[in-house]
Amino acid sequence: MSPTQQSPIKPLDQTYYRLPGMLLACAIALGGCNRTTSKSAPVMLVVSGDTQGWIVPCGCTSNQSGGLLRRGSYLEALRNHGPVLYFDCGGAGSGDSPYDVAKLAAIVRGEQNMGLVMHNIGAVEATLGAAGLRQLEASLGGDVFLSANVRDDAGKRIGAAWKIVEPGGQRILVTGVLSQEFAAANLQVGVVKTEILAVLAETKSKGPFTAIVVLAYAPEAELRQLVAQLPEVDAVIGGPTGQAIAPQQLGHTLLAAATNKGKFLIQLTLSDKSGEPISGSAIEMEETYPDQPKQQENLNRFYQLLAEQDFTPSQTSFAAGLPYSGNTAARIVGNQSCQTCHAEEYDAWMKSPHAHAWRTLEADGSHVDSYCQQCHVTGYGAEGGFVSRKASAAMVNVGCESCHGPSEAHAKDPQAPTRFFANAAAACTRCHDRENSPQFDYSTYWPQIEHGGKEL
Repeated sequence: MSPTQQSPIKPLDQTYYRLPGMLLACAIALGGCNRTTSKSAPVMLVVSGDTQGWIVPCGCTSNQSGGLLRRGSYLEALRNHGPVLYFDCGGAGSGDSPYDVAKLAAIVRGEQNMGLVMHNIGAVEATLGAAGLRQLEASLGGDVFLSANVRDDAGKRIGAAWKIVEPGGQRILVTGVLSQEFAAANLQVGVVKTEILAVLAETKSKGPFTAIVVLAYAPEAELRQLVAQLPEVDAVIGGPTGQAIAPQQLGHTLLAAATNKGKFLIQLTLSDKSGEPISGSAIEMEETYPDQPKQQENLNRFYQLLAEQDFTPSQTSFAAGLPYSGNTAARIVGNQSCQTCHAEEYDAWMKSPHAHAWRTLEADGSHVDSYCQQCHVTGYGAEGGFVSRKASAAMVNVGCESCHGPSEAHAKDPQAPTRFFANAAAACTRCHDRENSPQFDYSTYWPQIEHGGKEL
């Protein structure tokens, strides 16, 4: 079924299930107890997950999937065809630094703009701790987080343990859990199966339910074990599993996973019309889906915040893992220190795309985003290198030391080597990785910037 002619559903895999009492595509199987068979219109349940800070695709290459702008347009179009319940199974952020928390808040606000019902607590969310989660939830207007098994030191749950939703005359119970594998400091994470059974017992008097759904942020092996142990549950939708799992029926319960930077949505369709096969799939958020204006506005607000905050590398979660970060013996000195002795090479650099790398970020406003800055400046996180947009105008663009390494010692003594990387290819692939430059081939790209008379 397609939301619109312009925005077709493109499933990763499509499977049809014919069930004796009700039909559910992609994630709900008839089974267990406490069910209702009341007449109702089809209801679509959509679950995202494991966004990992991917508020928009990097944009360094074409055909990148994901992003809230496409997710928003997809859900908006889908609502033209009936009731839609939208949940997230967790893992929306990429760290617990000030920059990462700001991005997590922007992502969840974007989800709220899409009609989010609840957001399950995933591994990254848990790293914020009880106080951080509650503070974030308050800033988002409250009643955002879902988790049956995440508690503070005093044993009080953080967020709601379950949610009952009643669209189109149906009655659906949704609960969420976090694997104990992802337990964070200052939080208690209960045994997943035990906590789910406790929710079922707690809500028994509130039934019957059309379907019972569990959002479980857990590894694939644990998800499969959970499905086998809980026939009472109709669906387990999880992440992180590396790659999205197209819905598959395992006994009475269906398993699916939305993961990998939010590139896929799991779409489920519930109906009480017996005998009719209803489809459901893992939907890839491809570039064919248009950018939703409301989500563009949310992104613009996030960029405005970044412009005001002007985060430094030390305020991010990724700078510490970059080459030379914290190495005071390896200092960046800038391109001008290279020009005098290496005039020909400097001229070759000036004519290369590297010398104008910052301009590509300015084109869409992403030059304020620390995640993008790291690959479009010189010496991000290194001594003497890029500090911030306002403080480091001379360090924008991909300069000499981005590949050759910090060169203070060489500038003082030409006999001292500059090669902190074993070879140029190692420097290249830090940014030209599989995600941002999937077609990168060193032998093809090197001639485009070749200088110095030989390969590095």
